[in-house]
Amino acid sequence: MSIDETEILIIGAGPTGLTLANLLGQAGVNVIIVERNSSTVQEPRAVSIDDESMRTMQAIGLDAEILKIVARGYGSRYLGPNGKCFASVEPVSREYGFDKRNAFQQPELEDILRKGLKRFANVETRFGCNMQSFAQDDTGVTAKVVSTQHGEQSIKAQYMVACDGGRSPTRIELDILLDGSTFSEQWLIVDIFNTKNHFRHTEVFCNPKLPCISLPGPEGIRRYEFMIQNGQSEQEAEQEDNVRQLLSQVGEDKDAELRRVKVYTFHGRVAVKWKQGRIFLAGDAAHLTPPFAGQGMNSGLRDVHNLAWKLALTLCSNDSGKIKNLLDSYQQERSPHAWNMIEIALTMGRVMMPTSKLQAALVRAAFRIMSIYPPARDYIAQMRYKPKPLFKVGYQQADGRSVKQTMVGRLFYQPEIEDMHRNRMLLDRIIGNQPCLLVFSEMPEQVVDAKTRKIFEAKNILIIGITPEWVNPIEGDFPIYRDVSGELSHKNFMSYQEHTFLLRPDHYVAAIEPNANIISLENMADRLV
Repeated sequence: MSIDETEILIIGAGPTGLTLANLLGQAGVNVIIVERNSSTVQEPRAVSIDDESMRTMQAIGLDAEILKIVARGYGSRYLGPNGKCFASVEPVSREYGFDKRNAFQQPELEDILRKGLKRFANVETRFGCNMQSFAQDDTGVTAKVVSTQHGEQSIKAQYMVACDGGRSPTRIELDILLDGSTFSEQWLIVDIFNTKNHFRHTEVFCNPKLPCISLPGPEGIRRYEFMIQNGQSEQEAEQEDNVRQLLSQVGEDKDAELRRVKVYTFHGRVAVKWKQGRIFLAGDAAHLTPPFAGQGMNSGLRDVHNLAWKLALTLCSNDSGKIKNLLDSYQQERSPHAWNMIEIALTMGRVMMPTSKLQAALVRAAFRIMSIYPPARDYIAQMRYKPKPLFKVGYQQADGRSVKQTMVGRLFYQPEIEDMHRNRMLLDRIIGNQPCLLVFSEMPEQVVDAKTRKIFEAKNILIIGITPEWVNPIEGDFPIYRDVSGELSHKNFMSYQEHTFLLRPDHYVAAIEPNANIISLENMADRLV
C-alpha cells in the first residue's frame, strides 16, 4: 500500500474544509483534502453568509467571486398571526467591511472554493475518497483511505482536521461527546425555483398555528421552513400535497417548482473536546447550531479562520511551549462563541415559535414597546443582538480594561481607508493575512521611530498608521491611511486614540498599548511569528 505524506490532512470538502484548504494553501502549507462524495454538493443547504464570513472569503482572495453570486444585505420582517409586521431587522452598518446578511446557494459557493484551490500547487484535492480508519502518535496522523481513482492508500500528516459534518465519523471514532440538546420539534425545509414572492427580505411568520420562515435567495429561489405539527411523520410531511397546502398558507408559491423537500431535526450541541492529540474538529463536527440565526456554516468558517494561521505557525516552530499554547487556544477561543451563537439562535427560535396566542401577543407587545425607545429599536434593527466575536481567554495579552470595554480578543473593524493620494480600499487589502502593528493616531508618523520600526519589521510584522476621519494622512516611513468610513472615529472608540494595536493574522486584536509604550508589544509579537 502506497503512503503519501503531507503537512495537513483535511477530512471533508464542504464549505468549512474547502475554506481551510484555501487558507492553508495561501500560507504555503502542504495539504491533502479528501471527500467521500464524487463532487461538491449539488443540493441547497446553507443559504446565508454573514459579514464575518465574507471577510474570511476576502482573506482567501475570493470575495469578489463570491459577491457575484450573493443577494446582498437583506433583512427580516416578523409577522403576527394576522400577517401584519410587528418588527423589522434592517442592518445597514458594515463594521467588518461587508453587509451583515447575504443570501447564496451552497453549490455555487463550494464550486468557487474548490476552483480557488487550483491556485495552489501545495494543495491536493481527492474527491470520491473515503477515510476508512486513522491512527495517531507523537509524530503525526496516519489515515487509510479508499478512492475510486487510487484504490487503497495511506496518508501520513503532521495534523488532521475533521470537517466531516454533524455525524462526524472522526468525532465518533475519537469518542468525543457532544454537550447540549436535540429538539423535539422537526422542521420541513422546502426549496423552490421561480418564486412569486419578490419580497427581498426574510419573512418570519410568528403564528402558533403554523410557525414558518421564508428566506429569499438569488435568481428567484426561495426557502420555506415549516415547523411540523400534529404528530406528522417525516414521510407524511414530505408528501407533495402537504407541501403545497403549507405553501398556500404563507404566500403565492403553492404551484412553484419544488427543488428540494426534506425534514430536519435541529440540534444545539458543542463537542466537549475540539482537539485530541494531533486531530482537530471544525464546523458541524465540532458544533451543531439551530438555523434560526443563520449561523451554522458561518460558525464553521470562523473555526477555520481561527485555526489555519495557528497550524501554519506551528509547522515552522520548534518551541514546544508556544505550539501547545497556540493549539490549545483554538477551543478556548472558539467554543464559548459557538455556544453564544446557539443561545441567540434559540432565543430567535422562541420568538418565531410562540406556543400560544398569549405568548405571541406578549412578544408583539414587547417589540412595539422597544420600537418607541431608539436605542432598543436600533438594537434589534441593526442586529446588535448578534454576539460579536470575543475571546476572554486565548492567544492574547490583556490590556487591563474590563471585558465589556476592551478591544483585546475582539475582531478588529475593517474600515474603508484612504491614502494621501486619495486611493480608497478596505483595511484588509493592505494588511493581508500577516501580523500587523496598527498605530491609531492623529500623527502616527511620530509614534514609530527608526529603532522600533526596525525591531518589528525584522519579525515580519507589518506596520501601518491610521488617522481618524478628520485627519488627512501624510507620507511617512511606513504606510499611513485615513479612516474614511469613521468606524474607528466614533465616540465609542475614541478612548483608543493614541494607541497601537497588534493584530493577529485572523484580524483579531492580540494586544494594545498606548503609543508611548509601543515597544511593550514586542513580546506578544514574538508569539505571532
